[in-house]
Amino acid sequence: MSFRRLLLAAAITAPLAAAPILAQAQGTIRIGMTAADIPLTHGQPDQGFEGNRFTGIPLYDGLTAWDLSAADKPSSVIPGLATEWRVDEADKTRWIFRLRPDVKFHDGSDFNADAVVWNVRKVLDREAPHYDPRQVGLTATRMPTLRRAEKIDDLTVALFTSEPDSFLPINLTNLFMASPAQWERHRAAQPNAEAAWNAFAREPSGTGPFRLTRFVARERVEMARNDAYWGTKAKAERIVLLPIPEANARTAALLSGQVDWIEAPAPDAVPQLRSRSMTITQNLQPHVWPWQPCFVGDSPLKDVRVRRALNLAIDREGMKQLLNGFMVAPVGTVAPGHPWWGNPSFQIRTDKAEARRLLAEAGYGPQRPLNLKVQISASGSGQMQPLPMNEFLQQDLKSVGVNVEFDVVDWNTLFTNWRQGCQAASARGAHATNVSFAAMDPFFAMVRFWDSKMAPPASNNWGHFNDPRFDQMIREARSTFDPAARDAALAKLHAAGVDEALFIWIAHDVAPRAMSPRIKGYVQPQSWFVDLRLPFIQ
Repeated sequence: MSFRRLLLAAAITAPLAAAPILAQAQGTIRIGMTAADIPLTHGQPDQGFEGNRFTGIPLYDGLTAWDLSAADKPSSVIPGLATEWRVDEADKTRWIFRLRPDVKFHDGSDFNADAVVWNVRKVLDREAPHYDPRQVGLTATRMPTLRRAEKIDDLTVALFTSEPDSFLPINLTNLFMASPAQWERHRAAQPNAEAAWNAFAREPSGTGPFRLTRFVARERVEMARNDAYWGTKAKAERIVLLPIPEANARTAALLSGQVDWIEAPAPDAVPQLRSRSMTITQNLQPHVWPWQPCFVGDSPLKDVRVRRALNLAIDREGMKQLLNGFMVAPVGTVAPGHPWWGNPSFQIRTDKAEARRLLAEAGYGPQRPLNLKVQISASGSGQMQPLPMNEFLQQDLKSVGVNVEFDVVDWNTLFTNWRQGCQAASARGAHATNVSFAAMDPFFAMVRFWDSKMAPPASNNWGHFNDPRFDQMIREARSTFDPAARDAALAKLHAAGVDEALFIWIAHDVAPRAMSPRIKGYVQPQSWFVDLRLPFIQ
C-alpha cells in the first residue's frame, strides 16, 4: 500500500475537524474546497481563482463575465452587468460601457454608473474614502492599465486606460461590483474604512445569483439563492463552502457523506470513489502548472540552457500516472492548434540525454550539480496535488544531476509572495516559484509574466524577466484591436516565450472533481470557473 493510500485510510477513519458534519437541508450543496480558509467576501476574493470561483462569481458580478454554460467549447467573454461595450475610435484609451438596467444589489439599492465609478475607485484611487489596499493586489494587478471611470449617464460609463489596451474587457471579469450603499451603512457605524470593509465582508452585498447568509472564519460560508437575481436563477437553494486543504481529508469527507462535492480528489482514491458510485468529472481547461524562474541575481535559471534542460528532463508520463491520468502534458502555455500557438522551434518533451548535454554545456555535472530552491504550497487554488507532484519532480530530476530543495508555505502566503518577486525577502532565496495560473486570456497567459513593466509590485512578473523584444511584442498585441491580427501577434509572443523556455512547463490540469450521484445539472466548462447556478441536488 502506498504512503498516500495509508494517509487516505487514516483520514477516512478519523474525525475531520476541517469538515464538521452538516445537516443536509433540502436543495443544499456542500462543497469541500482546496483552500485552507474561506476566500474573502468583501468583493475581491483572495485564495487565487478558487476565491473567484466560490465567493466572487456567486456573490457578485462584473461588467463582463465568462460563459460557463457548455463543456464542449472554450469559455468566452460575454456581457455581465454591461450589455455592450466599444473602444472610442478617436481615443483608444477610452472605452464606453452600456450598463444593464433594473439591477439591484442584495441590499435593495440600485446598480448604476455611480456604483461602477465607486468600485473602480475602491482599488485605484488612494484618496477615495472607501479605498481598500487589501483589494488592490487582488484586482489592480489583473487589469494594470485601468486608470479611472467616469459617469456619462445613469446607465453609461467611460473607462480610461493608461495606453491602448484591447485586453480590457477580458480583464474586467476580475472586477466585482460591491454595493456602495451597503458599505456606507457599515461605515456610519465604524471608526475607519478598514473596519467598514471588515463589517461589509460579514454582510456583503453584490448583485450575484447567491447572497451570503452565514460566515464562520476558517470553517464555512453559507449562501442562499438570490430569488431577485437579474439573470437565470440558481437551481440549488443553498451552497455551503468548507475549506479542506488536504486531498485525503477532502476525499474522506465525500466518502463519509459530510460533503457532496470536492475539488481535486486524492488520485489514489478515484477507484474507491467510483466503486461508491461517485461521479468523477474532468475537462480540458486553460491552465498551466509550472515552475516560474527567477531571472536575476545569482539564479542559475538566468541561463536559457538550464531552463531548456529542465523542460526536457521531466518524465511527464510518469507524473500523469501518479495523478491517475488527471493531467495533460504541456508543450507550452497553449497547445498546438490554438490561435496563440505560433509553432515554436524548441520542442518540450522528455529527453534526458539532451537535458544532461545542455546542463553540461552550462557548466553543471557530477562534480558541480545544479542546486535549485523552489517555493511551493501544500494546497491551493489550481495547485492540483502540489506536494506529491513536487516530490515526484525532486526524485525525477536527480536522474539528470539536479538537486531540488523546497520551501513549503501555505497557499495564500505563496500567492502573496508571487506579487513581491524573487528579489524580495519573502522569496527566501528561491530560484523558482510554483504558482499555477489560468491561461484563458492574453494578459493572464503571457503578458503579466513577460512584460518588464509587470515586475512586482505591478503584477506577476515574479522573476523580473526583462527583454525589450518581448516588451515590443506585447505592445503590438495590446494595441491591436482586430481579433485575427491580435491572435497573430500573440502567437508570435507565445512562440518566442517557448523558445526562451520562460517557464518550466510541467502539467496542464483537467480540473478533476468528485461528486455525490445526487448532484444533477452540473456542467464542467473548459474554464477555471464553474457556474453554480446550474447544479442541484436530489
